[in-house]
Amino acid sequence: MNARLSQWIAAGALCLCLLGGKAHAVEIQRVTSPGGIEAWLVEQHTIPLIAMDFAFRGGAKLDPDDKIGLSVLAAATIDEGAGDLDSQAFQKRLEELAIKLGFQADHDAFHGSLQTLTENTGEAFRLTRLALTAPRFDAEPVARIKAQLLANLRQAEEEPEAIASKTWFAAAFPGHPYGRPAEGDPKQISGVSAEDLRKFTARHFARNGLVIAVVGDIDALRLGKLLDEAFGVLPATSPASAPAAVIVPAVKQTLVIKRDIPQTVMMFGLPGLLRKDADFIPAYVLNYILGGGGFNSRLTVEIREKRGLAYSVFTELVPMEQAGLFIGSVATQNERASETVALLRQEMTRLRDHGVTAEELENARTYLIGSYALRFDSNSKIAEQLLAYQLGHLGIDYMDRRNDLMRAVTLDDVNRVAKRLLDPDNLLLVSVGQPNGTIPAK
Repeated sequence: MNARLSQWIAAGALCLCLLGGKAHAVEIQRVTSPGGIEAWLVEQHTIPLIAMDFAFRGGAKLDPDDKIGLSVLAAATIDEGAGDLDSQAFQKRLEELAIKLGFQADHDAFHGSLQTLTENTGEAFRLTRLALTAPRFDAEPVARIKAQLLANLRQAEEEPEAIASKTWFAAAFPGHPYGRPAEGDPKQISGVSAEDLRKFTARHFARNGLVIAVVGDIDALRLGKLLDEAFGVLPATSPASAPAAVIVPAVKQTLVIKRDIPQTVMMFGLPGLLRKDADFIPAYVLNYILGGGGFNSRLTVEIREKRGLAYSVFTELVPMEQAGLFIGSVATQNERASETVALLRQEMTRLRDHGVTAEELENARTYLIGSYALRFDSNSKIAEQLLAYQLGHLGIDYMDRRNDLMRAVTLDDVNRVAKRLLDPDNLLLVSVGQPNGTIPAK
Protein backbone atom coordinates (compact mmCIF):
# COMPACT_ATOMS: atom_id res chain seq x y z
CA MET A 1 0.00 0.00 0.00
CA ASN A 2 1.17 3.53 -0.75
CA ALA A 3 2.98 5.00 2.30
CA ARG A 4 0.91 8.18 2.20
CA LEU A 5 -2.39 6.31 2.34
CA SER A 6 -1.04 4.09 5.12
CA GLN A 7 -0.12 7.15 7.20
CA TRP A 8 -3.59 8.65 6.83
CA ILE A 9 -5.29 5.34 7.64
CA ALA A 10 -3.19 5.06 10.81
CA ALA A 11 -4.02 8.65 11.74
CA GLY A 12 -7.70 8.02 11.15
CA ALA A 13 -7.69 4.92 13.31
CA LEU A 14 -6.02 6.92 16.09
CA CYS A 15 -8.63 9.68 15.86
CA LEU A 16 -11.46 7.17 16.07
CA CYS A 17 -9.83 5.31 18.96
CA LEU A 18 -9.62 8.58 20.88
CA LEU A 19 -13.41 8.75 20.65
CA GLY A 20 -13.49 5.70 22.92
CA GLY A 21 -16.90 4.15 23.44
CA LYS A 22 -18.49 6.73 21.16
CA ALA A 23 -16.71 5.35 18.10
CA HIS A 24 -19.85 3.58 16.96
CA ALA A 25 -22.27 6.42 17.81
CA VAL A 26 -22.37 7.69 14.24
CA GLU A 27 -25.09 9.00 12.00
CA ILE A 28 -25.90 6.80 9.02
CA GLN A 29 -27.51 8.50 6.03
CA ARG A 30 -29.41 6.72 3.31
CA VAL A 31 -28.17 8.33 0.08
CA THR A 32 -29.89 7.86 -3.28
CA SER A 33 -28.03 9.01 -6.37
CA PRO A 34 -29.70 10.94 -9.20
CA GLY A 35 -29.74 7.64 -11.09
CA GLY A 36 -31.44 5.77 -8.24
CA ILE A 37 -28.44 3.95 -6.72
CA GLU A 38 -28.65 3.66 -2.92
CA ALA A 39 -25.79 3.68 -0.42
CA TRP A 40 -25.41 4.08 3.33
CA LEU A 41 -23.09 6.94 4.23
CA VAL A 42 -21.28 7.99 7.39
CA GLU A 43 -19.64 11.39 7.00
CA GLN A 44 -16.29 11.62 8.80
CA HIS A 45 -14.42 14.80 7.90
CA THR A 46 -11.65 14.54 10.51
CA ILE A 47 -9.18 13.15 7.99
CA PRO A 48 -9.08 13.27 4.17
CA LEU A 49 -9.94 9.60 3.61
CA ILE A 50 -12.86 7.75 2.06
CA ALA A 51 -13.62 4.04 2.40
CA MET A 52 -16.24 2.24 0.34
CA ASP A 53 -17.33 -1.38 0.62
CA PHE A 54 -19.81 -2.83 -1.86
CA ALA A 55 -21.14 -6.24 -2.85
CA PHE A 56 -23.20 -7.97 -5.50
CA ARG A 57 -25.45 -10.67 -4.08
CA GLY A 58 -24.96 -14.14 -5.51
CA GLY A 59 -21.36 -15.16 -5.05
CA ALA A 60 -19.64 -18.48 -5.61
CA LYS A 61 -22.78 -20.51 -5.08
CA LEU A 62 -23.75 -19.41 -8.59
CA ASP A 63 -20.58 -20.78 -10.20
CA PRO A 64 -21.37 -23.37 -12.90
CA ASP A 65 -20.88 -26.97 -11.79
CA ASP A 66 -18.03 -27.37 -14.25
CA LYS A 67 -16.29 -24.10 -13.32
CA ILE A 68 -16.12 -24.11 -9.52
CA GLY A 69 -13.88 -21.21 -8.50
CA LEU A 70 -14.94 -18.90 -11.32
CA SER A 71 -16.04 -16.17 -8.88
CA VAL A 72 -12.78 -16.27 -6.94
CA LEU A 73 -10.70 -16.15 -10.11
CA ALA A 74 -12.77 -13.22 -11.36
CA ALA A 75 -12.21 -11.38 -8.07
CA ALA A 76 -8.47 -11.97 -8.28
CA THR A 77 -8.12 -10.80 -11.90
CA ILE A 78 -10.72 -8.06 -12.33
CA ASP A 79 -8.28 -5.31 -11.31
CA GLU A 80 -5.45 -6.68 -13.46
CA GLY A 81 -6.12 -4.20 -16.23
CA ALA A 82 -9.29 -2.42 -17.40
CA GLY A 83 -10.29 -0.16 -20.24
CA ASP A 84 -7.21 1.20 -22.00
CA LEU A 85 -4.95 0.34 -19.03
CA ASP A 86 -3.20 -3.01 -19.05
CA SER A 87 -2.36 -4.79 -15.79
CA GLN A 88 0.86 -2.92 -15.12
CA ALA A 89 -0.61 0.48 -16.03
CA PHE A 90 -3.74 -0.07 -13.94
CA GLN A 91 -1.78 -1.12 -10.86
CA LYS A 92 0.68 1.72 -11.37
CA ARG A 93 -2.17 4.22 -11.49
CA LEU A 94 -3.56 2.90 -8.20
CA GLU A 95 -0.14 3.13 -6.60
CA GLU A 96 0.58 6.65 -7.88
CA LEU A 97 -2.63 7.99 -6.36
CA ALA A 98 -2.50 5.93 -3.14
CA ILE A 99 -5.73 4.11 -4.04
CA LYS A 100 -6.41 0.72 -2.53
CA LEU A 101 -8.88 -1.32 -4.60
CA GLY A 102 -9.58 -5.00 -4.04
CA PHE A 103 -12.14 -7.72 -4.70
CA GLN A 104 -13.05 -11.07 -3.20
CA ALA A 105 -15.85 -13.63 -3.45
CA ASP A 106 -17.53 -15.90 -0.93
CA HIS A 107 -20.46 -18.27 -1.32
CA ASP A 108 -23.12 -15.56 -1.10
CA ALA A 109 -21.62 -12.38 -2.56
CA PHE A 110 -18.95 -10.79 -4.71
CA HIS A 111 -17.26 -8.04 -2.66
CA GLY A 112 -15.31 -4.93 -3.55
CA SER A 113 -13.49 -2.45 -1.33
CA LEU A 114 -11.99 0.95 -2.04
CA GLN A 115 -9.87 3.29 0.06
CA THR A 116 -8.68 6.62 -1.25
CA LEU A 117 -7.46 10.05 -0.24
CA THR A 118 -10.20 12.64 -0.68
CA GLU A 119 -8.24 14.52 -3.34
CA ASN A 120 -8.21 11.41 -5.56
CA THR A 121 -11.84 10.41 -5.08
CA GLY A 122 -12.95 11.09 -8.63
CA GLU A 123 -10.22 8.98 -10.18
CA ALA A 124 -10.72 6.22 -7.58
CA PHE A 125 -14.39 5.88 -8.50
CA ARG A 126 -13.52 6.00 -12.22
CA LEU A 127 -11.04 3.15 -11.83
CA THR A 128 -13.65 1.19 -9.88
CA ARG A 129 -16.09 1.65 -12.78
CA LEU A 130 -13.46 0.49 -15.28
CA ALA A 131 -12.73 -2.65 -13.25
CA LEU A 132 -16.42 -3.54 -13.03
CA THR A 133 -17.47 -2.68 -16.56
CA ALA A 134 -14.38 -3.02 -18.76
CA PRO A 135 -12.01 -5.60 -17.24
CA ARG A 136 -9.45 -6.76 -19.78
CA PHE A 137 -8.66 -10.29 -18.56
CA ASP A 138 -5.49 -10.30 -20.66
CA ALA A 139 -3.72 -13.62 -21.10
CA GLU A 140 -0.62 -12.90 -18.99
CA PRO A 141 -2.31 -11.70 -15.76
CA VAL A 142 -5.02 -14.36 -15.98
CA ALA A 143 -2.38 -17.09 -16.34
CA ARG A 144 -0.29 -15.60 -13.53
CA ILE A 145 -3.16 -15.26 -11.07
CA LYS A 146 -4.55 -18.66 -12.02
CA ALA A 147 -1.15 -20.22 -11.25
CA GLN A 148 -1.13 -18.53 -7.84
CA LEU A 149 -4.63 -19.78 -7.01
CA LEU A 150 -3.76 -23.30 -8.14
CA ALA A 151 -0.64 -23.31 -5.98
CA ASN A 152 -2.71 -22.24 -2.98
CA LEU A 153 -5.33 -24.92 -3.65
CA ARG A 154 -2.72 -27.66 -3.98
CA GLN A 155 -1.11 -26.57 -0.74
CA ALA A 156 -4.51 -26.64 0.98
CA GLU A 157 -4.97 -30.25 -0.15
CA GLU A 158 -2.26 -31.17 2.37
CA GLU A 159 -3.47 -28.99 5.26
CA PRO A 160 -5.58 -30.87 7.85
CA GLU A 161 -7.76 -27.85 8.65
CA ALA A 162 -8.57 -27.27 4.98
CA ILE A 163 -9.27 -30.97 4.42
CA ALA A 164 -11.61 -31.08 7.42
CA SER A 165 -13.49 -27.98 6.31
CA LYS A 166 -13.87 -29.14 2.69
CA THR A 167 -15.09 -32.57 3.79
CA TRP A 168 -17.46 -31.14 6.38
CA PHE A 169 -19.20 -28.77 3.96
CA ALA A 170 -19.45 -31.46 1.28
CA ALA A 171 -21.15 -33.76 3.79
CA ALA A 172 -23.39 -31.00 5.19
CA PHE A 173 -24.62 -29.83 1.79
CA PRO A 174 -24.60 -32.79 -0.63
CA GLY A 175 -25.68 -31.68 -4.08
CA HIS A 176 -25.84 -28.00 -3.10
CA PRO A 177 -23.33 -25.26 -4.04
CA TYR A 178 -22.58 -24.67 -0.35
CA GLY A 179 -21.02 -28.12 -0.39
CA ARG A 180 -18.42 -26.95 -2.91
CA PRO A 181 -15.34 -24.99 -1.85
CA ALA A 182 -15.86 -21.33 -2.76
CA GLU A 183 -12.13 -21.02 -3.51
CA GLY A 184 -12.57 -23.53 -6.30
CA ASP A 185 -11.43 -26.87 -7.65
CA PRO A 186 -7.94 -27.10 -9.22
CA LYS A 187 -9.02 -29.01 -12.32
CA GLN A 188 -11.94 -26.72 -13.01
CA ILE A 189 -10.10 -23.45 -12.38
CA SER A 190 -7.46 -24.65 -14.87
CA GLY A 191 -10.16 -24.72 -17.54
CA VAL A 192 -11.60 -21.24 -16.90
CA SER A 193 -11.01 -18.95 -19.87
CA ALA A 194 -10.94 -15.18 -20.27
CA GLU A 195 -14.27 -15.47 -22.05
CA ASP A 196 -15.73 -17.26 -19.02
CA LEU A 197 -14.57 -14.35 -16.87
CA ARG A 198 -16.13 -11.79 -19.20
CA LYS A 199 -19.45 -13.66 -19.17
CA PHE A 200 -19.28 -13.78 -15.38
CA THR A 201 -18.98 -10.02 -15.00
CA ALA A 202 -21.68 -9.36 -17.59
CA ARG A 203 -24.10 -11.70 -15.83
CA HIS A 204 -23.42 -10.96 -12.17
CA PHE A 205 -22.80 -7.22 -11.92
CA ALA A 206 -26.16 -5.45 -11.86
CA ARG A 207 -27.72 -2.70 -9.78
CA ASN A 208 -30.55 -4.83 -8.35
CA GLY A 209 -28.09 -7.03 -6.46
CA LEU A 210 -25.81 -4.21 -5.33
CA VAL A 211 -25.33 -2.91 -1.77
CA ILE A 212 -22.93 -0.08 -0.89
CA ALA A 213 -21.46 1.47 2.28
CA VAL A 214 -19.32 4.61 2.29
CA VAL A 215 -17.49 6.23 5.21
CA GLY A 216 -15.28 9.29 5.26
CA ASP A 217 -14.62 12.77 3.98
CA ILE A 218 -17.54 13.14 1.56
CA ASP A 219 -21.08 14.50 1.67
CA ALA A 220 -24.29 13.06 0.27
CA LEU A 221 -24.44 15.33 -2.78
CA ARG A 222 -20.92 14.49 -3.93
CA LEU A 223 -21.41 10.80 -3.18
CA GLY A 224 -24.59 10.62 -5.23
CA LYS A 225 -22.78 11.85 -8.34
CA LEU A 226 -19.90 9.43 -7.77
CA LEU A 227 -22.25 6.47 -7.31
CA ASP A 228 -23.66 7.10 -10.75
CA GLU A 229 -20.11 7.48 -12.10
CA ALA A 230 -18.99 4.12 -10.71
CA PHE A 231 -22.14 1.99 -10.92
CA GLY A 232 -24.64 3.82 -13.11
CA VAL A 233 -23.67 2.07 -16.34
CA LEU A 234 -24.33 -1.40 -14.89
CA PRO A 235 -27.49 -3.17 -16.09
CA ALA A 236 -30.56 -2.69 -13.92
CA THR A 237 -31.25 -6.35 -13.20
CA SER A 238 -29.54 -9.72 -13.21
CA PRO A 239 -30.95 -13.21 -12.61
CA ALA A 240 -27.80 -13.98 -10.62
CA SER A 241 -29.11 -12.14 -7.54
CA ALA A 242 -32.50 -13.85 -7.33
CA PRO A 243 -33.31 -15.13 -3.81
CA ALA A 244 -33.02 -18.86 -3.18
CA ALA A 245 -34.80 -21.30 -0.89
CA VAL A 246 -33.55 -21.96 2.65
CA ILE A 247 -31.96 -25.36 3.22
CA VAL A 248 -31.02 -27.33 6.33
CA PRO A 249 -27.56 -28.95 6.47
CA ALA A 250 -27.24 -32.70 6.93
CA VAL A 251 -26.26 -34.02 10.38
CA LYS A 252 -25.39 -37.19 12.32
CA GLN A 253 -22.30 -38.41 10.52
CA THR A 254 -18.77 -39.17 11.67
CA LEU A 255 -16.17 -39.15 8.92
CA VAL A 256 -12.49 -39.96 9.40
CA ILE A 257 -9.90 -38.88 6.83
CA LYS A 258 -6.74 -40.87 7.49
CA ARG A 259 -3.53 -38.84 7.49
CA ASP A 260 -0.17 -39.76 9.01
CA ILE A 261 0.08 -36.76 11.35
CA PRO A 262 0.53 -36.63 15.14
CA GLN A 263 -2.65 -34.67 15.79
CA THR A 264 -6.27 -35.20 14.87
CA VAL A 265 -7.96 -32.07 13.53
CA MET A 266 -11.73 -32.11 13.98
CA MET A 267 -14.53 -29.96 12.62
CA PHE A 268 -18.01 -30.45 14.04
CA GLY A 269 -21.34 -28.78 13.63
CA LEU A 270 -25.11 -28.64 13.64
CA PRO A 271 -27.81 -26.59 11.94
CA GLY A 272 -27.73 -22.99 13.18
CA LEU A 273 -29.89 -19.93 12.56
CA LEU A 274 -30.43 -17.50 9.74
CA ARG A 275 -29.39 -13.95 10.61
CA LYS A 276 -33.00 -12.73 10.55
CA ASP A 277 -34.13 -15.36 13.08
CA ALA A 278 -35.53 -13.78 16.27
CA ASP A 279 -33.35 -16.15 18.31
CA PHE A 280 -30.08 -15.16 16.66
CA ILE A 281 -28.95 -12.70 19.36
CA PRO A 282 -29.65 -15.13 22.24
CA ALA A 283 -27.83 -17.79 20.20
CA TYR A 284 -24.88 -15.40 19.81
CA VAL A 285 -24.69 -15.07 23.59
CA LEU A 286 -25.04 -18.84 23.96
CA ASN A 287 -22.17 -19.40 21.55
CA TYR A 288 -19.92 -17.05 23.54
CA ILE A 289 -20.57 -19.08 26.69
CA LEU A 290 -20.09 -22.49 25.08
CA GLY A 291 -17.15 -22.02 22.74
CA GLY A 292 -16.92 -18.53 21.27
CA GLY A 293 -15.57 -16.71 24.31
CA GLY A 294 -11.94 -17.78 24.18
CA PHE A 295 -10.55 -18.58 27.63
CA ASN A 296 -13.94 -17.77 29.16
CA SER A 297 -15.84 -20.44 27.24
CA ARG A 298 -16.87 -23.74 28.75
CA LEU A 299 -15.20 -25.82 26.07
CA THR A 300 -11.87 -24.07 26.56
CA VAL A 301 -12.06 -24.53 30.33
CA GLU A 302 -12.94 -28.22 30.14
CA ILE A 303 -10.82 -29.28 27.17
CA ARG A 304 -7.77 -27.02 27.40
CA GLU A 305 -7.49 -25.66 30.93
CA LYS A 306 -8.55 -28.68 32.98
CA ARG A 307 -7.21 -31.48 30.81
CA GLY A 308 -4.69 -30.02 28.36
CA LEU A 309 -6.28 -31.83 25.44
CA ALA A 310 -6.00 -28.99 22.93
CA TYR A 311 -4.35 -25.64 22.44
CA SER A 312 -7.62 -24.14 21.27
CA VAL A 313 -11.23 -25.11 20.73
CA PHE A 314 -13.97 -22.85 19.47
CA THR A 315 -17.51 -22.65 18.16
CA GLU A 316 -19.21 -20.02 16.04
CA LEU A 317 -22.51 -19.16 14.41
CA VAL A 318 -22.27 -18.90 10.61
CA PRO A 319 -25.41 -17.32 9.12
CA MET A 320 -25.26 -17.90 5.38
CA GLU A 321 -27.94 -16.60 3.02
CA GLN A 322 -29.67 -19.94 2.59
CA ALA A 323 -28.61 -21.81 5.73
CA GLY A 324 -27.54 -21.22 9.30
CA LEU A 325 -24.65 -23.18 10.81
CA PHE A 326 -23.37 -23.78 14.33
CA ILE A 327 -19.85 -25.10 13.85
CA GLY A 328 -16.62 -25.58 15.73
CA SER A 329 -13.11 -26.95 15.53
CA VAL A 330 -10.50 -28.55 17.77
CA ALA A 331 -7.16 -30.32 17.33
CA THR A 332 -5.76 -32.85 19.78
CA GLN A 333 -3.32 -35.76 20.05
CA ASN A 334 -4.44 -38.83 18.11
CA GLU A 335 -4.62 -40.99 21.23
CA ARG A 336 -6.91 -38.50 22.98
CA ALA A 337 -9.30 -37.79 20.10
CA SER A 338 -12.14 -39.94 21.44
CA GLU A 339 -11.81 -38.34 24.88
CA THR A 340 -12.04 -34.89 23.31
CA VAL A 341 -15.15 -35.81 21.30
CA ALA A 342 -16.78 -37.20 24.42
CA LEU A 343 -16.14 -33.90 26.23
CA LEU A 344 -17.59 -31.90 23.33
CA ARG A 345 -20.78 -33.90 23.53
CA GLN A 346 -20.79 -33.79 27.32
CA GLU A 347 -20.54 -30.01 27.52
CA MET A 348 -23.21 -29.49 24.88
CA THR A 349 -25.52 -31.85 26.74
CA ARG A 350 -24.83 -30.19 30.09
CA LEU A 351 -25.52 -26.72 28.75
CA ARG A 352 -28.68 -27.87 26.95
CA ASP A 353 -30.09 -29.78 29.92
CA HIS A 354 -29.01 -27.52 32.80
CA GLY A 355 -28.67 -24.12 31.17
CA VAL A 356 -26.25 -21.29 31.86
CA THR A 357 -25.73 -19.39 35.10
CA ALA A 358 -26.65 -15.77 35.76
CA GLU A 359 -22.94 -14.98 36.13
CA GLU A 360 -22.11 -16.54 32.74
CA LEU A 361 -24.88 -14.55 31.10
CA GLU A 362 -23.76 -11.29 32.67
CA ASN A 363 -20.12 -11.86 31.73
CA ALA A 364 -21.07 -12.68 28.15
CA ARG A 365 -23.30 -9.63 27.74
CA THR A 366 -20.68 -7.35 29.30
CA TYR A 367 -17.98 -8.51 26.91
CA LEU A 368 -20.13 -8.56 23.78
CA ILE A 369 -21.46 -5.07 24.49
CA GLY A 370 -18.12 -3.59 25.55
CA SER A 371 -16.14 -5.00 22.63
CA TYR A 372 -18.63 -3.82 20.01
CA ALA A 373 -16.98 -0.40 19.66
CA LEU A 374 -13.79 -2.08 18.42
CA ARG A 375 -15.60 -2.80 15.16
CA PHE A 376 -15.75 0.94 14.44
CA ASP A 377 -12.20 2.20 15.04
CA SER A 378 -11.45 2.95 11.37
CA ASN A 379 -13.35 4.10 8.30
CA SER A 380 -12.83 0.74 6.60
CA LYS A 381 -14.18 -1.17 9.61
CA ILE A 382 -17.28 1.02 9.77
CA ALA A 383 -17.89 0.49 6.06
CA GLU A 384 -17.46 -3.25 6.53
CA GLN A 385 -20.07 -3.27 9.29
CA LEU A 386 -22.55 -1.18 7.33
CA LEU A 387 -22.24 -3.52 4.38
CA ALA A 388 -22.82 -6.55 6.60
CA TYR A 389 -25.99 -4.95 8.00
CA GLN A 390 -27.30 -4.47 4.47
CA LEU A 391 -26.43 -7.98 3.34
CA GLY A 392 -28.14 -9.33 6.46
CA HIS A 393 -31.23 -7.15 6.02
CA LEU A 394 -30.76 -5.81 9.57
CA GLY A 395 -31.99 -2.26 8.98
CA ILE A 396 -30.21 1.08 8.94
CA ASP A 397 -30.82 1.54 12.67
CA TYR A 398 -29.21 -1.77 13.69
CA MET A 399 -26.06 -0.10 14.98
CA ASP A 400 -28.15 1.83 17.50
CA ARG A 401 -30.26 -1.19 18.47
CA ARG A 402 -27.64 -3.89 18.68
CA ASN A 403 -26.39 -3.40 22.25
CA ASP A 404 -29.91 -3.00 23.57
CA LEU A 405 -30.76 -6.33 21.97
CA MET A 406 -27.82 -7.87 23.83
CA ARG A 407 -28.92 -6.31 27.13
CA ALA A 408 -32.42 -7.69 26.65
CA VAL A 409 -31.25 -11.33 26.47
CA THR A 410 -32.45 -13.26 29.52
CA LEU A 411 -31.52 -16.58 31.08
CA ASP A 412 -34.78 -18.01 29.77
CA ASP A 413 -33.85 -16.86 26.25
CA VAL A 414 -30.41 -18.47 26.28
CA ASN A 415 -31.61 -21.69 27.85
CA ARG A 416 -34.52 -21.96 25.43
CA VAL A 417 -32.20 -21.49 22.46
CA ALA A 418 -29.77 -24.05 23.91
CA LYS A 419 -32.54 -26.65 23.80
CA ARG A 420 -33.33 -25.59 20.24
CA LEU A 421 -29.78 -25.71 18.88
CA LEU A 422 -27.68 -28.13 20.90
CA ASP A 423 -28.20 -31.73 19.76
CA PRO A 424 -24.88 -33.48 20.42
CA ASP A 425 -26.19 -36.87 19.30
CA ASN A 426 -26.67 -35.46 15.80
CA LEU A 427 -23.26 -33.83 15.30
CA LEU A 428 -21.71 -33.88 11.87
CA LEU A 429 -18.09 -34.61 12.81
CA VAL A 430 -15.07 -34.80 10.50
CA SER A 431 -11.68 -35.96 11.82
CA VAL A 432 -8.40 -35.70 9.91
CA GLY A 433 -5.47 -37.69 11.32
CA GLN A 434 -5.12 -41.05 13.07
CA PRO A 435 -7.75 -40.79 15.82
CA ASN A 436 -8.27 -43.64 18.23
CA GLY A 437 -11.62 -44.92 19.42
CA THR A 438 -13.84 -42.99 17.01
CA ILE A 439 -16.27 -44.44 14.49
CA PRO A 440 -14.33 -45.95 11.57
CA ALA A 441 -13.88 -43.96 8.41
CA LYS A 442 -16.62 -44.20 5.80
